[in-house]
Amino acid sequence: MKAFAMLGIGKTGWIEKERPTCGPLDAIVRPLAVAPCTSDVHTVWEGAIGDRKDMILGHEATGEVVEVGSLVKDFKPGDRVLVPAITPDWNSLEAQAGYSMHSGGMLAGWKFSNFKDGVFAEYFHVNDADGNLALIPEGVDPVDATMLSDMVPTGFHGVELADVRFGDEVLVIGIGPVGLMSVAAAALLGASNIYAVGSRPVTVEAAKSYGANYIIDYHNGSVHEQIMDLTHGKGVDRVVIAGGDNDTFAEAVKVLKPGGVIGNVNYLGLGDFIAIPRIEWGVGMGHKTIKGGLMPGGRLRMEKLAKMVQAGRLDLSKLITHRFNSFDKMEEALLLMKDKPRDLIKPVVIVEPSLSK
Repeated sequence: MKAFAMLGIGKTGWIEKERPTCGPLDAIVRPLAVAPCTSDVHTVWEGAIGDRKDMILGHEATGEVVEVGSLVKDFKPGDRVLVPAITPDWNSLEAQAGYSMHSGGMLAGWKFSNFKDGVFAEYFHVNDADGNLALIPEGVDPVDATMLSDMVPTGFHGVELADVRFGDEVLVIGIGPVGLMSVAAAALLGASNIYAVGSRPVTVEAAKSYGANYIIDYHNGSVHEQIMDLTHGKGVDRVVIAGGDNDTFAEAVKVLKPGGVIGNVNYLGLGDFIAIPRIEWGVGMGHKTIKGGLMPGGRLRMEKLAKMVQAGRLDLSKLITHRFNSFDKMEEALLLMKDKPRDLIKPVVIVEPSLSK
Protein backbone atom coordinates (compact mmCIF):
# COMPACT_ATOMS: atom_id res chain seq x y z
CA MET A 1 0.00 0.00 0.00
CA LYS A 2 1.00 3.63 -0.51
CA ALA A 3 1.86 5.68 2.57
CA PHE A 4 3.45 8.98 3.60
CA ALA A 5 6.19 8.43 6.16
CA MET A 6 9.00 9.79 8.27
CA LEU A 7 12.13 8.45 6.61
CA GLY A 8 14.39 9.77 9.36
CA ILE A 9 14.82 12.96 11.36
CA GLY A 10 14.17 15.89 9.02
CA LYS A 11 13.07 13.64 6.13
CA THR A 12 9.64 12.62 4.83
CA GLY A 13 8.43 10.89 1.68
CA TRP A 14 6.16 8.35 0.04
CA ILE A 15 6.86 4.68 0.64
CA GLU A 16 5.29 1.30 -0.09
CA LYS A 17 4.45 -0.96 2.86
CA GLU A 18 2.52 -4.14 3.45
CA ARG A 19 -1.13 -3.64 4.38
CA PRO A 20 -1.50 -4.13 8.16
CA THR A 21 -3.04 -7.34 9.46
CA CYS A 22 -6.09 -7.50 11.68
CA GLY A 23 -6.04 -9.12 15.12
CA PRO A 24 -9.18 -10.62 16.70
CA LEU A 25 -10.05 -7.40 18.61
CA ASP A 26 -8.92 -4.98 15.95
CA ALA A 27 -10.02 -3.25 12.74
CA ILE A 28 -8.46 -2.23 9.45
CA VAL A 29 -9.68 1.17 8.27
CA ARG A 30 -9.21 3.14 5.07
CA PRO A 31 -9.08 6.91 5.55
CA LEU A 32 -11.81 9.23 4.35
CA ALA A 33 -10.01 12.40 5.47
CA VAL A 34 -6.80 13.00 7.41
CA ALA A 35 -5.14 16.01 9.00
CA PRO A 36 -1.47 16.73 9.76
CA CYS A 37 -0.64 17.98 13.24
CA THR A 38 2.08 20.09 14.84
CA SER A 39 3.01 16.88 16.68
CA ASP A 40 4.02 15.42 13.31
CA VAL A 41 6.27 18.44 12.87
CA HIS A 42 7.85 17.91 16.30
CA THR A 43 8.33 14.23 15.47
CA VAL A 44 9.99 14.74 12.09
CA TRP A 45 11.91 17.99 12.29
CA GLU A 46 12.76 18.12 15.99
CA GLY A 47 13.22 14.41 16.58
CA ALA A 48 11.12 14.84 19.70
CA ILE A 49 10.41 11.12 20.16
CA GLY A 50 13.72 9.97 18.68
CA ASP A 51 14.65 8.78 15.23
CA ARG A 52 12.10 6.76 13.28
CA LYS A 53 12.80 5.00 9.99
CA ASP A 54 10.00 4.57 7.43
CA MET A 55 7.32 5.13 10.06
CA ILE A 56 3.98 6.16 8.57
CA LEU A 57 2.93 9.54 9.96
CA GLY A 58 -0.41 10.85 11.13
CA HIS A 59 -2.87 10.37 13.98
CA GLU A 60 -5.91 12.39 12.87
CA ALA A 61 -8.46 10.70 10.61
CA THR A 62 -11.98 9.67 9.87
CA GLY A 63 -12.35 6.44 7.97
CA GLU A 64 -14.33 3.51 6.67
CA VAL A 65 -13.95 0.08 8.23
CA VAL A 66 -12.78 -2.53 5.71
CA GLU A 67 -12.08 -5.47 8.04
CA VAL A 68 -12.78 -6.40 11.67
CA GLY A 69 -11.41 -9.13 13.90
CA SER A 70 -13.43 -12.17 14.95
CA LEU A 71 -14.09 -10.77 18.45
CA VAL A 72 -15.25 -7.28 17.36
CA LYS A 73 -18.93 -6.86 18.26
CA ASP A 74 -20.04 -3.35 17.35
CA PHE A 75 -18.43 -2.50 14.01
CA LYS A 76 -18.53 -4.02 10.55
CA PRO A 77 -17.04 -3.36 7.10
CA GLY A 78 -18.58 -0.27 5.54
CA ASP A 79 -19.08 1.61 8.81
CA ARG A 80 -17.86 5.21 8.69
CA VAL A 81 -15.99 5.93 11.88
CA LEU A 82 -14.30 8.52 14.04
CA VAL A 83 -10.76 7.55 14.97
CA PRO A 84 -9.19 9.09 18.10
CA ALA A 85 -5.52 9.99 18.05
CA ILE A 86 -5.11 8.14 21.35
CA THR A 87 -6.10 4.46 21.18
CA PRO A 88 -5.54 2.87 24.60
CA ASP A 89 -5.42 -0.79 25.50
CA TRP A 90 -8.56 -0.86 27.59
CA ASN A 91 -7.71 -4.01 29.53
CA SER A 92 -4.48 -2.52 30.87
CA LEU A 93 -3.86 -1.77 34.54
CA GLU A 94 -3.27 1.89 33.69
CA ALA A 95 -6.72 2.10 32.09
CA GLN A 96 -8.26 0.50 35.16
CA ALA A 97 -6.50 3.13 37.29
CA GLY A 98 -8.13 5.91 35.26
CA TYR A 99 -5.17 6.78 33.03
CA SER A 100 -5.92 4.94 29.81
CA MET A 101 -3.76 7.31 27.76
CA HIS A 102 -0.73 5.82 29.54
CA SER A 103 -1.71 2.19 28.98
CA GLY A 104 1.47 0.16 28.69
CA GLY A 105 3.67 3.01 29.90
CA MET A 106 3.84 6.80 29.91
CA LEU A 107 2.15 8.23 26.79
CA ALA A 108 1.82 4.68 25.36
CA GLY A 109 -1.86 5.16 24.56
CA TRP A 110 -0.54 7.39 21.78
CA LYS A 111 0.33 4.68 19.29
CA PHE A 112 -0.16 6.18 15.82
CA SER A 113 3.12 7.60 14.48
CA ASN A 114 4.78 6.96 17.83
CA PHE A 115 4.99 3.23 18.49
CA LYS A 116 3.33 2.05 15.30
CA ASP A 117 2.45 3.26 11.81
CA GLY A 118 0.00 6.12 11.58
CA VAL A 119 -3.01 6.98 9.43
CA PHE A 120 -1.41 8.62 6.37
CA ALA A 121 -1.79 5.42 4.36
CA GLU A 122 -4.27 3.62 2.15
CA TYR A 123 -5.09 1.42 5.16
CA PHE A 124 -4.33 1.65 8.87
CA HIS A 125 -4.74 -0.58 11.91
CA VAL A 126 -6.82 0.28 14.99
CA ASN A 127 -6.32 -1.74 18.16
CA ASP A 128 -9.27 -2.64 20.38
CA ALA A 129 -11.84 -1.53 17.82
CA ASP A 130 -14.89 -1.71 20.10
CA GLY A 131 -13.15 0.52 22.63
CA ASN A 132 -11.53 2.99 20.26
CA LEU A 133 -13.78 3.56 17.24
CA ALA A 134 -17.04 5.51 17.13
CA LEU A 135 -19.62 5.80 14.37
CA ILE A 136 -19.84 9.15 12.59
CA PRO A 137 -23.31 10.44 13.53
CA GLU A 138 -25.85 11.39 10.92
CA GLY A 139 -25.40 15.00 9.84
CA VAL A 140 -21.77 15.27 10.92
CA ASP A 141 -19.37 16.02 8.04
CA PRO A 142 -16.57 13.39 7.96
CA VAL A 143 -14.11 16.09 6.86
CA ASP A 144 -14.96 18.44 9.73
CA ALA A 145 -14.98 15.43 12.04
CA THR A 146 -11.23 14.91 11.62
CA MET A 147 -10.97 17.66 14.24
CA LEU A 148 -12.52 15.25 16.73
CA SER A 149 -9.46 12.99 16.53
CA ASP A 150 -7.13 15.34 18.40
CA MET A 151 -7.81 19.08 18.23
CA VAL A 152 -11.13 19.03 20.06
CA PRO A 153 -10.35 16.43 22.74
CA THR A 154 -6.91 17.91 23.43
CA GLY A 155 -8.24 21.46 23.72
CA PHE A 156 -11.08 20.30 25.94
CA HIS A 157 -8.67 18.30 28.09
CA GLY A 158 -6.64 21.44 28.79
CA VAL A 159 -9.78 22.96 30.30
CA GLU A 160 -10.48 19.76 32.24
CA LEU A 161 -6.95 19.78 33.65
CA ALA A 162 -7.34 23.42 34.65
CA ASP A 163 -10.65 22.54 36.34
CA VAL A 164 -12.48 25.50 34.82
CA ARG A 165 -15.76 26.33 36.56
CA PHE A 166 -18.52 28.80 35.84
CA GLY A 167 -17.55 32.38 36.53
CA ASP A 168 -13.80 31.69 36.33
CA GLU A 169 -11.48 34.07 34.56
CA VAL A 170 -9.45 31.95 32.17
CA LEU A 171 -6.27 32.60 30.21
CA VAL A 172 -5.65 30.44 27.13
CA ILE A 173 -2.06 30.69 25.90
CA GLY A 174 -1.83 29.81 22.23
CA ILE A 175 -4.81 29.91 19.86
CA GLY A 176 -3.91 27.40 17.22
CA PRO A 177 -6.61 24.78 16.71
CA VAL A 178 -6.05 23.19 20.14
CA GLY A 179 -6.14 26.54 21.94
CA LEU A 180 -9.26 27.55 20.04
CA MET A 181 -10.95 24.42 21.34
CA SER A 182 -9.83 25.33 24.84
CA VAL A 183 -11.49 28.72 24.38
CA ALA A 184 -14.66 27.00 23.18
CA ALA A 185 -14.64 24.56 26.10
CA ALA A 186 -14.07 27.31 28.67
CA ALA A 187 -17.02 29.23 27.25
CA LEU A 188 -19.22 26.12 27.27
CA LEU A 189 -18.36 25.58 30.95
CA GLY A 190 -19.42 29.12 31.84
CA ALA A 191 -16.13 31.00 32.20
CA SER A 192 -16.61 34.73 32.61
CA ASN A 193 -13.68 36.55 31.02
CA ILE A 194 -11.60 34.49 28.58
CA TYR A 195 -8.21 35.95 27.64
CA ALA A 196 -6.67 34.40 24.51
CA VAL A 197 -3.01 34.83 23.58
CA GLY A 198 -2.32 35.09 19.86
CA SER A 199 -1.74 37.52 17.03
CA ARG A 200 -2.62 36.06 13.64
CA PRO A 201 -5.88 37.65 12.42
CA VAL A 202 -7.44 34.34 11.33
CA THR A 203 -6.96 32.77 14.77
CA VAL A 204 -7.92 35.96 16.60
CA GLU A 205 -11.26 36.12 14.80
CA ALA A 206 -11.87 32.43 15.44
CA ALA A 207 -11.04 32.87 19.14
CA LYS A 208 -13.58 35.68 19.42
CA SER A 209 -16.22 33.56 17.71
CA TYR A 210 -15.59 30.72 20.16
CA GLY A 211 -15.96 32.98 23.18
CA ALA A 212 -12.76 34.93 23.88
CA ASN A 213 -13.54 38.49 24.98
CA TYR A 214 -9.93 39.68 25.37
CA ILE A 215 -7.05 39.09 22.94
CA ILE A 216 -3.50 39.31 24.26
CA ASP A 217 -0.88 39.97 21.58
CA TYR A 218 2.51 38.96 22.98
CA HIS A 219 4.16 41.33 20.50
CA ASN A 220 2.80 44.16 22.65
CA GLY A 221 4.64 43.12 25.81
CA SER A 222 4.83 40.24 28.23
CA VAL A 223 1.67 38.22 28.72
CA HIS A 224 1.71 38.50 32.48
CA GLU A 225 2.04 42.29 32.45
CA GLN A 226 -0.89 42.65 30.06
CA ILE A 227 -3.03 40.26 32.09
CA MET A 228 -2.23 41.98 35.37
CA ASP A 229 -3.16 45.33 33.83
CA LEU A 230 -6.49 43.98 32.58
CA THR A 231 -7.32 42.30 35.88
CA HIS A 232 -6.20 45.27 38.03
CA GLY A 233 -3.38 43.21 39.51
CA LYS A 234 -5.53 40.27 40.55
CA GLY A 235 -4.62 37.70 37.87
CA VAL A 236 -6.74 34.82 36.64
CA ASP A 237 -8.31 31.71 38.17
CA ARG A 238 -7.22 29.22 35.52
CA VAL A 239 -4.63 29.01 32.75
CA VAL A 240 -4.64 26.62 29.80
CA ILE A 241 -1.31 26.29 27.99
CA ALA A 242 -1.91 25.22 24.39
CA GLY A 243 1.13 26.82 22.79
CA GLY A 244 4.42 28.51 23.49
CA ASP A 245 7.57 26.87 24.82
CA ASN A 246 9.26 25.85 28.06
CA ASP A 247 9.39 29.47 29.23
CA THR A 248 5.62 29.84 28.89
CA PHE A 249 5.11 28.20 32.29
CA ALA A 250 6.75 31.17 33.99
CA GLU A 251 4.22 33.55 32.43
CA ALA A 252 1.37 31.28 33.50
CA VAL A 253 2.56 31.01 37.11
CA LYS A 254 2.96 34.79 37.39
CA VAL A 255 -0.67 35.51 36.43
CA LEU A 256 -2.29 32.69 38.38
CA LYS A 257 -4.13 33.48 41.60
CA PRO A 258 -3.37 31.42 44.72
CA GLY A 259 -5.57 28.35 44.55
CA GLY A 260 -5.57 28.46 40.76
CA VAL A 261 -4.71 25.68 38.33
CA ILE A 262 -2.64 25.52 35.14
CA GLY A 263 -3.61 22.85 32.60
CA ASN A 264 -0.93 22.15 30.01
CA VAL A 265 -1.65 20.28 26.77
CA ASN A 266 1.22 21.81 24.81
CA TYR A 267 3.71 19.34 23.35
CA LEU A 268 7.16 20.40 24.53
CA GLY A 269 9.42 19.16 21.76
CA LEU A 270 12.71 20.78 22.79
CA GLY A 271 14.80 21.42 25.90
CA ASP A 272 15.35 19.55 29.13
CA PHE A 273 13.84 21.69 31.89
CA ILE A 274 10.99 24.05 32.65
CA ALA A 275 11.61 27.13 34.80
CA ILE A 276 9.07 27.97 37.50
CA PRO A 277 9.54 31.42 39.10
CA ARG A 278 10.14 30.89 42.81
CA ILE A 279 8.61 34.09 44.21
CA GLU A 280 5.49 34.05 42.03
CA TRP A 281 4.97 30.39 42.92
CA GLY A 282 4.68 31.50 46.52
CA VAL A 283 8.20 30.22 47.30
CA GLY A 284 6.74 26.76 46.74
CA MET A 285 3.68 27.33 48.92
CA GLY A 286 1.33 29.40 46.79
CA HIS A 287 -1.25 26.69 46.13
CA LYS A 288 -0.65 27.18 42.42
CA THR A 289 -1.16 23.79 40.79
CA ILE A 290 0.40 22.74 37.48
CA LYS A 291 -1.08 19.79 35.59
CA GLY A 292 0.02 18.40 32.25
CA GLY A 293 -1.72 15.60 30.44
CA LEU A 294 -2.15 13.69 27.23
CA MET A 295 -5.76 13.74 26.13
CA PRO A 296 -7.95 10.73 26.90
CA GLY A 297 -8.87 8.62 23.91
CA GLY A 298 -11.49 6.01 23.26
CA ARG A 299 -14.97 5.54 21.95
CA LEU A 300 -17.04 7.15 24.70
CA ARG A 301 -15.21 10.46 24.43
CA MET A 302 -15.54 10.44 20.64
CA GLU A 303 -19.27 9.74 20.87
CA LYS A 304 -19.89 12.51 23.39
CA LEU A 305 -17.91 15.10 21.45
CA ALA A 306 -19.62 14.09 18.21
CA LYS A 307 -23.02 14.57 19.89
CA MET A 308 -22.03 18.15 20.70
CA VAL A 309 -21.30 18.75 17.02
CA GLN A 310 -24.51 17.01 15.95
CA ALA A 311 -26.52 19.13 18.40
CA GLY A 312 -25.02 22.37 17.08
CA ARG A 313 -23.07 23.16 20.27
CA LEU A 314 -19.70 23.13 18.50
CA ASP A 315 -18.86 24.28 14.97
CA LEU A 316 -15.76 22.49 13.69
CA SER A 317 -15.75 24.06 10.23
CA LYS A 318 -14.12 27.23 11.61
CA LEU A 319 -10.93 25.28 12.32
CA ILE A 320 -10.35 24.11 8.76
CA THR A 321 -8.82 26.80 6.58
CA HIS A 322 -7.17 24.64 3.91
CA ARG A 323 -8.72 21.65 2.15
CA PHE A 324 -6.78 19.42 -0.22
CA ASN A 325 -8.84 17.14 -2.44
CA SER A 326 -6.18 14.52 -3.12
CA PHE A 327 -4.12 12.15 -0.98
CA ASP A 328 -1.13 13.17 -3.12
CA LYS A 329 -1.24 16.60 -1.41
CA MET A 330 -0.20 15.09 1.93
CA GLU A 331 3.29 16.57 1.90
CA GLU A 332 1.98 20.03 1.00
CA ALA A 333 -0.47 19.92 3.90
CA LEU A 334 2.20 18.79 6.37
CA LEU A 335 4.54 21.58 5.30
CA LEU A 336 1.77 24.07 5.97
CA MET A 337 1.71 22.89 9.58
CA LYS A 338 5.48 23.27 9.70
CA ASP A 339 5.57 26.77 8.21
CA LYS A 340 2.27 28.07 9.68
CA PRO A 341 1.40 30.85 7.22
CA ARG A 342 -0.71 33.66 8.64
CA ASP A 343 -3.94 32.40 7.05
CA LEU A 344 -3.65 28.87 8.46
CA ILE A 345 -5.54 27.26 11.30
CA LYS A 346 -5.75 23.65 10.15
CA PRO A 347 -5.38 21.80 6.82
CA VAL A 348 -7.28 18.62 5.95
CA VAL A 349 -6.49 16.16 3.16
CA ILE A 350 -9.61 14.55 1.70
CA VAL A 351 -8.81 11.00 0.63
CA GLU A 352 -12.33 10.03 -0.43
CA PRO A 353 -13.19 12.02 -3.62
CA SER A 354 -16.93 12.00 -2.92
CA LEU A 355 -16.35 14.14 0.17
CA SER A 356 -14.71 16.98 -1.76
CA LYS A 357 -16.57 20.28 -1.74
